[in-house]
Amino acid sequence: MSVEVSLPNGMVVSCHQKHEVPLVQLEIQSYFGNGMQLNAGDTMFDVGANIGLFSLAAYHHCDRDLRIFAFEPVAPIFELLQANCERNTTRPDVSVFRCGLSHRSGSVDFAYYPRAPVLSTAYPDREADLKILKEIVVNRLIHLAEAPVALRGLRWVPGPMRGPLVDWVLRRALVPVTARCEMRTLSEVMSEYGVGRIDLLKVDVEKAELDVLNGIDAKDWPKIQQVVVEVHDLDRRVETTRRLLMAAGLRSISMEQPATLKGSNIFTIFATRNH
Repeated sequence: MSVEVSLPNGMVVSCHQKHEVPLVQLEIQSYFGNGMQLNAGDTMFDVGANIGLFSLAAYHHCDRDLRIFAFEPVAPIFELLQANCERNTTRPDVSVFRCGLSHRSGSVDFAYYPRAPVLSTAYPDREADLKILKEIVVNRLIHLAEAPVALRGLRWVPGPMRGPLVDWVLRRALVPVTARCEMRTLSEVMSEYGVGRIDLLKVDVEKAELDVLNGIDAKDWPKIQQVVVEVHDLDRRVETTRRLLMAAGLRSISMEQPATLKGSNIFTIFATRNH
């Protein structure tokens, strides 16, 4: 079951969890900063598009003149991505794919969280995912008008009691469903569709970011002008990602932590190719 939400830019989108929309909106605002530029006529790859909020924001930012390739492998989420793009864009400019991008083609099992779709992942770690969700709930979600009443009520619970209660609520909510998903490589898609330039590559794939970047052939890296990627800093992955981007010729690299994820191990890396 989906619900409709109106965005600040006037677009209306369908989603599974209404409270996730303002949280994602907060996160994607930073994607238009940190030196990132996106102009009318550009081409963008949105990897881990979810229900399409960033794609739609970028489309609006470029005055509805943007070629978009949006990828979402989990079927129930993809259906909303497709519906939202059909409602809010001119379809010939926007291609949506029911697949993820990785270092090789094939099928993989995802943990799909129906009550927290934005955390769905090919690399489930329930304890780590619960920790992230708990930080989001405590730092942001309980203060949102769109949040469920049960969560908003937690703001009135005394501090010492709030942590255990939040943990109990979230453990009941974060129950995964296994979803078999198709994967391709970014270079395969570029070749099939004759993409000669990507002005912005956005990657937000819940611990699979290196898989996406490792699916880019050496000959295709010079065609990618800008990258914004969410990185889970496991095993020094931030540094590994930074070195990979530098080796690919992207020289202006910066990093920040999303406001919704302060104190977590999740960071956003921004990289541009200077000519």
